[in-house]
Amino acid sequence: MAKLNIAPTKSNLLAIKEQLSVAEDGYDLLEQKREILVMELMRMVEKVKLLEREIDRALEKAYPALRKMLMTVGGDRAERIAHAVKYDFNMKETSVTAGGMTFSSIDVELPQQQLFYSFLGTFADSDKVMVEFFNLLKLLTEMASIRTIAWRLAVEVKKTQRRVNALDKMIIPQNRETKAYIESVLEERDRENVFVLKSLKNRKGR
Repeated sequence: MAKLNIAPTKSNLLAIKEQLSVAEDGYDLLEQKREILVMELMRMVEKVKLLEREIDRALEKAYPALRKMLMTVGGDRAERIAHAVKYDFNMKETSVTAGGMTFSSIDVELPQQQLFYSFLGTFADSDKVMVEFFNLLKLLTEMASIRTIAWRLAVEVKKTQRRVNALDKMIIPQNRETKAYIESVLEERDRENVFVLKSLKNRKGR
């Protein structure tokens, strides 16, 4: 690692020591931050895995229910029922704190679930389909929110890792080498000064 191109003076030695101290402290803090973010990311990944299993179970109920409904009421009537069912979904941006950091996420507010058989004259099969798909929709919106946070955490882990690597592989070694170089030059100068002073003292004594 090449040293910094600065003059070997006492003032520059003090400055490089301060920079080195700041860099080492920054490295420790960033390493702690990276570990916390990685732990939080792993926690989110576990949540995603659990939700994936729940979604698989919901799909195993929802699509068979839909097939049964189509067999019972027919495709045309199923389409008329689908057009008659209307829900309003509210989407808003929210702030989520994870790993000591705040991320933006999308929160979907699901409406109150309703059954429409009272005035549509549908069968119980169609109401079952609505129940199962409503549950599936709830899980999917939750998955979207968690995946968004997990993705943002992964990006932040990557950025933090790059900073840690820059400090560890470039900035800190460069400052240490520069510090050692300046110290060696100053020590050599001190030895030369001592030698000169001794020589002058000996001449004066003679």
